[in-house]
Amino acid sequence: MEQKELLMIVNPCSGKGKMKTELLKVVQVFSDADYLVSVYTTRARGDATAYISNVPQGKYDCIVVCGGDGTLNEVITGMRQFGIDCKLGYIPSGTLNEWSSGLKISRNFVQAAKDIVDGQEITLDIGQFGDRYFSYTASFGAFTAASYSAPQNVKNVLGQAAYFFEGIKSLGSIKPIPLSFECDGKRIDGEFIFGAVTNSFSVGGVVHFKESLVKLNDGEFEVLLIRKPDNILKLQPIVDGILKKDFDRPGIEFFHTKAITVLNGADVSWTLDGEYAPGAERVEIKNIPSGLHLIVPNESDEKTAVTQ
Repeated sequence: MEQKELLMIVNPCSGKGKMKTELLKVVQVFSDADYLVSVYTTRARGDATAYISNVPQGKYDCIVVCGGDGTLNEVITGMRQFGIDCKLGYIPSGTLNEWSSGLKISRNFVQAAKDIVDGQEITLDIGQFGDRYFSYTASFGAFTAASYSAPQNVKNVLGQAAYFFEGIKSLGSIKPIPLSFECDGKRIDGEFIFGAVTNSFSVGGVVHFKESLVKLNDGEFEVLLIRKPDNILKLQPIVDGILKKDFDRPGIEFFHTKAITVLNGADVSWTLDGEYAPGAERVEIKNIPSGLHLIVPNESDEKTAVTQ
């Protein structure tokens, strides 16, 4: 019988660096499941994508990411750009890990590894942003910078609350961004203080969606846009709507779409799964249906994804 091979891509600095002391236990779980395990530790931002570029097609039965949302994004980007088609497992070790929490992936490293061995394979949509990719969100504006502006030591102490405070703090001071959006034969113009094109239950640790509004494999994004309020008094109802997941408020636009084009955004800073991405005069954001084969725990909510 041919030996199954598994590649682990590990970010040793992710979160509080706990994976450094748990790595051998995780490798043991995969070895006990008869996998021949290879481990690569990342050294810098973008390193995971670069490493994936040299992975031979068909070599590994499964690639497992041990890191935060940014490391996961780099691996998914590499797999898409270089045609690596295999199952993906995720052991979240970052501060936020909001995408994985919606899929009921354990924060316990050993348990997450066991769930990869024994779990179910599902398909999920992913997004394409120009020539880059994202697993759960492309966003700009008020809450976007929170993912990379909150200092790592603050994230370690406050956890998810660090993102919340950074995001809310930026709302009142964010410079409005004049943009245009085209989708489904419509055009939306205006000045915006926040925007997100998502396939997730939350964005930046601050914005949360009702689960009934989100399906992770329906071929559509959820799009949330917040317009610049006319005066500071109109900001409070917007903040209240965000906290209460009530997007039927003046100044808030929420809709579903398969693709959206962003115009006049050359000076806009975006984040893709928490990683910085520059804007452009024209950016096409497309949903790639069932673009990812992910292994999740058997008890994951099957309403969010399709079992293969």
